[in-house]
Amino acid sequence: MPLHLPPPGTNGDIRLIRTSLPLLREDPQDCPRGNALRARALLAQVPPRRRGKPVEDFALGPVMSVLDAVEHEGEDTESALTRLLKHQKYHAGHVSWAESAVRSYLLARAEREAQRHALGRPPTLPVRAQWTAITESEVPDARGAIRYERTAWGRRYASADGSEREMWLLSVNSVKGDRPPAEIAEAAAVAATGIPSRSAFRDIFRPAAGSTVRPKRVRIIGIGCGSGDHDVLADWTADEAERRFTEHAKPVLRRVIEGDRLNPGSSCTRCEGLAACAQPPRAPGVLGVTGPRRPRARRSVSASDLRVHARCPAQFHLTRVLHLKSGDPESEPIRRGRAVDEWLNLRHGNGCCRTAPLPDALPGLSSAELPTALALLAEHQRACPLDGLPSGEAVRVQPRLTAYDPELDVVLIADPDLLYTRSGGWIWHETKTAAKPPWEGRALMETYAQLAFAVLMMSAGVPGGDPRRSLIELEVLYLDAEGTGKSRCEEIDPGDPDTLAEARRIIAGLAGPWAVDETYAPKPGGHCGGCDMITHCAAGRAHLEAR
Repeated sequence: MPLHLPPPGTNGDIRLIRTSLPLLREDPQDCPRGNALRARALLAQVPPRRRGKPVEDFALGPVMSVLDAVEHEGEDTESALTRLLKHQKYHAGHVSWAESAVRSYLLARAEREAQRHALGRPPTLPVRAQWTAITESEVPDARGAIRYERTAWGRRYASADGSEREMWLLSVNSVKGDRPPAEIAEAAAVAATGIPSRSAFRDIFRPAAGSTVRPKRVRIIGIGCGSGDHDVLADWTADEAERRFTEHAKPVLRRVIEGDRLNPGSSCTRCEGLAACAQPPRAPGVLGVTGPRRPRARRSVSASDLRVHARCPAQFHLTRVLHLKSGDPESEPIRRGRAVDEWLNLRHGNGCCRTAPLPDALPGLSSAELPTALALLAEHQRACPLDGLPSGEAVRVQPRLTAYDPELDVVLIADPDLLYTRSGGWIWHETKTAAKPPWEGRALMETYAQLAFAVLMMSAGVPGGDPRRSLIELEVLYLDAEGTGKSRCEEIDPGDPDTLAEARRIIAGLAGPWAVDETYAPKPGGHCGGCDMITHCAAGRAHLEAR
């Protein structure tokens, strides 16, 4: 089906198509139609959607701000960082992380410049203006466009004579080793052919001061600002960069700007076409809470988000919104749970796993840790929920399910471990690993908030089917005192009025504080010792020192 523009509920000039590097990743969780609309940079929701943010939610925002001051304004690094500490729009933990990220970046930059010198290549200097590859025509093409702008967000550098350009692609934690060839090729092509430009909200890129000399060579560096690791992703002649663009990036760009398939998910939060979109299903008031006192940008939320926020709002903001990670090794239970999930997902993609041979190794687990994971897998195989399921039933492994509350302007996100049909209803199956049956003495949905969340999603018609035949299943895999694998399974009827009322109470209790929070203050407690962000949380460190 061709993409129809502009879609209902939007307005704006569709003659500009602007692409950026994230669009070339073709993330399976993204919405193709949403990405195509995102490429129409002048298209906007009518009436305009809210964009207010009580605190910055872009992890690299303060890093770029300080680097701009240092590289373009000539400010001393220490004074730029001191000024950052006083900025009210950044969370204190965010500022602490950004300070270390800036230092890591500048150290990596110095190392790469030393490498250039050792290779006999000219030094590079910071470039203020963005590089944008622009093509224009007087007559609209088949897509209705007369102007194409290709951009690549990052830090830019060039030799004094313009013969070499270098672009640094920043990621939050570690250097991205999975950037697709199309993304790297596009970054190199923009560096090779882009002209100096500046951007403005809802406007085309305008010419800016800067060198227009076509470089002979371009280099793309990837850097993880949290860890400081960095790597050369491309070091090509300009002609090679253009050739690779044609081979790798151009076909992807074509698919992206013409995509029309709907795939609702987290990307709905930034979509200008959501208000009148057929997906996701509408669920006004589903969380049962009032909105924030000040209008703010659209958000997504999951049961895990609400659980982390209830434990510590600061941890929620730093890890769930900014996606910061410490880089410290994960605990064995976390690695074991992930390894078990990944093996089950792979096998369930082919149906029941009951007769599948157990693996000799699992990613992330040592030989000493493997037996425990295998015991849990063997226990699951004994009663795999797909065993005996008729061939005509549908099975979806970790599908992304969504609902939209237009009153709160919030997208609800859930990823069941397994979703399958049975006699006209949907079965929502969650598998958890634990050291022991964890819900004894406590209500099941209190222990696992995702079950209450699932009840609300199903009450809103997600994923559909006959509600009278739909169920939520919880399977907990654990070890008994002798180290033998055991399992315990529970069923929840999402259509039961008392169950629905309990789920609403639980989720409203979690969502209420989250919905109105504007400061994300730390809540020190027993969880501080295992927190990823303890290095950047003064309150958490003080709590641990006082114990």
